[in-house]
Amino acid sequence: MRTVPIQLPETVFSALRKSPEEFIQEMRIAAAVKWYELGDISQAKAAEIAGLTRAEFINALSRYQVDFMQYTAQELVEELANVD
Repeated sequence: MRTVPIQLPETVFSALRKSPEEFIQEMRIAAAVKWYELGDISQAKAAEIAGLTRAEFINALSRYQVDFMQYTAQELVEELANVD
């Protein structure tokens, strides 16, 4: 895994009442949820970005009030065809 430094003002961590590590993790989840909602990335890639399993990512979608089903009919057929 690659580490990318990010600089944030000390005051931002209190916004969510989280430690810096928890805040960064929440940023990863929020970004992944939004990119998934916009259709920019797949659910699997979003879960990877968020550092979650797909089941955990689906729970995060619910927390952010984003529908877990972002597939077109054709994409759904393709996804189901790839299930082991």
